[in-house]
Amino acid sequence: MNSKTSSPPPRRRMGPGSGPPHMHGEKAKDFKGTMIKLMAYMGNYKYAMLCVLLIAVGGTVFAILAPRIMGQAITALYDGFMAQITDSGSIDFALIAEIVLLLLILYVLSACLNAVQGFITAGISQKICFQFRRELSEKINRMPMSYFEQATVGDVLSRITNDIDTIGQNLNQSIVRLITSLAMIIGILIMMLSISPLMTLIALVIMPITVVLMVFVVKHSQHHFNDHQKYLGQLNGRIEEVYGGHNIIRAFNREAETAAEFSETNKLLYGASWKSQFISGLMWPVMSLVGNLGYVAVVVVGALLTLNGTILIGDIPAFIQYMRNFTQPLQEIAQTTNMLQSTVAAAERVFEFLAEAEEVEVPGVGAPHTSFRKCSETQGKSTLSFLRNPLNPPAQIVFDHVRFGYVADKPVIQDFSTTVEAGQMIAIVGPTGAGKTTMVKLLMRFYDVDSGAICVNGRDICSLPRPEHRANFGMVLQDTWLFKGSIMENIRYGKLDATDEEVVAAAKAAYAHRFIMTLPEGYQMELNDDASNVSQGQKQLLTIARAILADRPILILDEATSSVDTRTEERIQKAMSNLMRGRTSFVIAHRLSTIQGADRILVMNNGDIVEQGRHAELLSAGGFYAELYESQFERAG
Repeated sequence: MNSKTSSPPPRRRMGPGSGPPHMHGEKAKDFKGTMIKLMAYMGNYKYAMLCVLLIAVGGTVFAILAPRIMGQAITALYDGFMAQITDSGSIDFALIAEIVLLLLILYVLSACLNAVQGFITAGISQKICFQFRRELSEKINRMPMSYFEQATVGDVLSRITNDIDTIGQNLNQSIVRLITSLAMIIGILIMMLSISPLMTLIALVIMPITVVLMVFVVKHSQHHFNDHQKYLGQLNGRIEEVYGGHNIIRAFNREAETAAEFSETNKLLYGASWKSQFISGLMWPVMSLVGNLGYVAVVVVGALLTLNGTILIGDIPAFIQYMRNFTQPLQEIAQTTNMLQSTVAAAERVFEFLAEAEEVEVPGVGAPHTSFRKCSETQGKSTLSFLRNPLNPPAQIVFDHVRFGYVADKPVIQDFSTTVEAGQMIAIVGPTGAGKTTMVKLLMRFYDVDSGAICVNGRDICSLPRPEHRANFGMVLQDTWLFKGSIMENIRYGKLDATDEEVVAAAKAAYAHRFIMTLPEGYQMELNDDASNVSQGQKQLLTIARAILADRPILILDEATSSVDTRTEERIQKAMSNLMRGRTSFVIAHRLSTIQGADRILVMNNGDIVEQGRHAELLSAGGFYAELYESQFERAG
């Protein structure tokens, strides 16, 4: 009696060439806009960025002065050597020592400033990553369930991990490189002009060639970097999918097909990766070739100018050093440009996720009638003669002509109306696709109704904020969820401030205490990542204990016993009886034998209630429920 086919369309598989619609495209949709948004995040650290700028300028000044001072040492050595040859003097080693000491101080100061600059930029980039991760984490909690039922887990994880890591690493490197390179270019150009305008003009001839090469590399590598990010997200999705369903894959002997699909996606990632790295890597050898041609021209002209007495002999190696240093920042700017392309591609995916529609808390969303109103006064009064907890009394729930569809003009729930008295146990049964699980999602406001209303204690649920509304619900699902941690921590998840005694009491009420005490460390035993070190039935008892501890007035049991054996089912049934006592409960039944004691059974088919009543009444009526029960009994026999 699984109703999961009434849910939205299944997630798209991350196969070759597939992916969420927002991941397609070879380049950033809005490079400028994304950069502006990224700069706004960096603007939060404007004083630190200003400090980085000043330190970069200072470190660049020291680095730029060094070659000129080194040239003075070479000139002094040359002049002394020539004086020795002509017997007119000797080498002034004291002067050379002073120059070398000054040179050493400049290099040390430059290195220290660069280290401080790197420390600050690393802090800025990681703070931005921290902010992104925090915003994404908070965003996930505000997004509708429909997004996660259509998107892949791997793509969401890729945005939170790979894309943010790309932003952090690239920002850290690109900020330092860009500031240092720009300061280096300006400073070196000034020093080159101070040595020889003619030699500077010759060196600058290579600039147009450099610019053309930079544009070529950026143009041909940009879309490969975007493809790399896209296929990386697809590969993560496939890994998550295969790892999660590894047992099923092996059971159906689909290892070869799965490996082939993974290989195909891996090939796409490989192709995009090596192309982007290869094209961007061409920059260095090509720029080196152009630079070496420039060195030859400068040396020839410099030698002629030295013979004419226009420049000193030490100016030639100094100028060559400046020229070498001049091409290096150009190369770094080109590489930084490539890094910015990758950064923007990653940042755009993060911003797209942050811009996704959130669950709207405006009252009356999706309902044509006015909210903040009392529902129909014909609801009736609670017949419960006691309260489970005076602070959390059981709730009365009314479904008033509810209509809903995941897709417009394709309703799943046609016209659903019923009244659930406070404290009643309501069983919902029906064939696959009848709309059972959909009704629970509407009750939890994972989706809002298209028309009609759902009222809890006389109030339209659309008039309440979702967190406040969901705080009234406890859930025990077929797919148990336990996290890596101790059994005590997993049960306490239902009430974080619960004492150890309260946790143990909840476990006893759930008939879980006995098996817990047989475990090696009892309540302190650590569950692994997928809680596979306890059985499926034990997992279910732990989730029931968690729900008992949470002490919510409304309880939802979605096929909680469908995946366990009959003996374990009996224990779980006893635990669920304790759990449902004094609560308004909705039980989506898989085995009809488990809901015979329900106060009312709602029989659904094609989104409508076709029958309702107690078990004996429905059987004697000989209708749709009787057919379901008899068919199940025949299969069991």
